[in-house]
Amino acid sequence: MSVAGLRRATRDTVSGFPREFWWLWTSTLVNRLGAFVATFMALYLTLDRGYSASYAGLVAALHGLGGVVSSLGAGVMTDRFGRRPTMLVAQVSTAVSVAVLGFMVHPVAIAGVAFVVGMASNASRPAVQAMIADIVRPEDRVRAFSLNYWAINLGFAVSSAGAGFVAEYSYLAGFVGEALMTLVCAVVVFMKVPESRPEKAPRTVADASGSSGSSHSDDVRLGTVLRDGRFMGVVGLSFVIALIFQQGYVGLPVAMGTDGFSSSDFGTAVAVNGVMIVVLQIPVTRLIQHRDPRRLLIVSSLLAGYGFGLTAFAGSVAVYALTICVWTVAEIVNAPVQNGLVVQLSPAHGRGRYQGMYTLSWAAAALIAPLMSGVVIDRFGAEWLWGTCAALGTVAAFGYWLLMRNLPGSDVTAESGPAAAGTEAGTGQEPAVEPAAEPAVERTA
Repeated sequence: MSVAGLRRATRDTVSGFPREFWWLWTSTLVNRLGAFVATFMALYLTLDRGYSASYAGLVAALHGLGGVVSSLGAGVMTDRFGRRPTMLVAQVSTAVSVAVLGFMVHPVAIAGVAFVVGMASNASRPAVQAMIADIVRPEDRVRAFSLNYWAINLGFAVSSAGAGFVAEYSYLAGFVGEALMTLVCAVVVFMKVPESRPEKAPRTVADASGSSGSSHSDDVRLGTVLRDGRFMGVVGLSFVIALIFQQGYVGLPVAMGTDGFSSSDFGTAVAVNGVMIVVLQIPVTRLIQHRDPRRLLIVSSLLAGYGFGLTAFAGSVAVYALTICVWTVAEIVNAPVQNGLVVQLSPAHGRGRYQGMYTLSWAAAALIAPLMSGVVIDRFGAEWLWGTCAALGTVAAFGYWLLMRNLPGSDVTAESGPAAAGTEAGTGQEPAVEPAAEPAVERTA
């Protein structure tokens, strides 16, 4: 591509967004630049504190359990109280709890505070995703989510490499650094990001005599989400995929530590994931947005499973990085297609709850994955863990084939369930229907 063509592509990618979006984007970037706890918790507990892989898995699982607890509650808060208050409460709580975690020494205290950190850090995700959908025009949302995902992974790539070297000298500095960065994120939201929750249109209710009575809004409830079969199928398969990807942050560091590699070695290797997404996510999204989503989901599931499966043959940092390249390609392909399904099936006044349910699938995976990796590595060895990932990838691919085999390609991007009934549910708006190639907006690290 020529220089002029590159400039034109860049201008087309970043133009046309409201100022509030860029402040939210900046907040996301700052938050991910400070990421430390979720990525280096396993190494901190096993290498610095001397605990077993099973205990590290237990603590990481409690961190995930906190996310499970907060996912649905944060989704409800996002719809009921607003996006901005939910983000502020979540970010301030995260900053305080992460700082406290760095000073904990008793194993029970570490586990308890890790649970609180997981609950607080996960609570902002439904609000961020809902706010992006609120403030950006429908025709610009594909680019908006791509840019937000780009910020997430740019911050992740920088923080993974930098925090790895920080951990060589002081894990406490990493905890304090994340707390400060998260607090800055909260300040940005407080100062620059206004509330975006859509106003609810009242619905007039006729009384028994036929005259008009009082008006009220008919909310989308959690039961509505649970009854949306197509959406819940996507959530279930998302859990399987997330279970695989989570091993990059719980199983991989423990396996590399067992093989004698340092925290900086792991940080350097896993930073490849963030760098590849930063470089390839937006152009790949533009490339696949008109492709058959069924094939993309199946292929990405297989790449994820067998990418981690190849880790069984890794014996150097370079080979570990090569396997990370394989499953990163899977993430780049899977994220926009799968998240596009989630956003398009979410009615405007139920975005928080729908995003909360989707976030729950990743939080549940963050709960199960550490337990799975710790037990399997301790009892059978890391090779069995990577073989399990390959099997899960195959199961996910088959699951996507079953879920979508009776759906024409166009049906994947059509309204479904409550989203299609948005106006009937009293939202007063047409349902939000997005292109199927919308990228993921939050990384569960």
